[in-house]
Amino acid sequence: MSITPPRYIYEDYKMWQGDWELIDGYPFAMAPSPYGKHQKLMSRLLYLLSDELEESDCEIYPELDWIIDESNVVRPDLAIYCEDIEKYPTTTPKIVIEIVSASTAKKDEEIKFALYEKEGVEYYLLVYPDLEKVRIFRLEDGKYKKAFEGKSSFRFDVCDIEIDFSKAWKK
Repeated sequence: MSITPPRYIYEDYKMWQGDWELIDGYPFAMAPSPYGKHQKLMSRLLYLLSDELEESDCEIYPELDWIIDESNVVRPDLAIYCEDIEKYPTTTPKIVIEIVSASTAKKDEEIKFALYEKEGVEYYLLVYPDLEKVRIFRLEDGKYKKAFEGKSSFRFDVCDIEIDFSKAWKK
């Protein structure tokens, strides 16, 4: 006899204690508080992107719930929106950045990859603190194609920004 786990919706999600994400109606517990290397890298990326976006209509938001629909609520490490967000975004960000750890790799590289692709996120960045590298995927014809892999700079055609990732790895 096979048991199917229950599916949930946003109304359920709002009542849960702790940190969760909801993907296709299934709950995913967030990993414990990120370690220092992860937090330092996220702070540096937030600083670099905020500085680059200063002349833009776009803003970067760290760890903000993105309410996709009743069955999907995710919390990217960083997301760039080109609109003002009052509470929680319900529209698709232009760029999503996930900082990958051993405990989040499968979810970031597979589950969220497919979800972000389906939802039309233009750029998806997977950042690897231990390897000091970034993998950037660009949405083309509804599918992600690898646009960049490395440690140097990359120019995004959305928001007209360029990020020198080597500055994020400085010691």
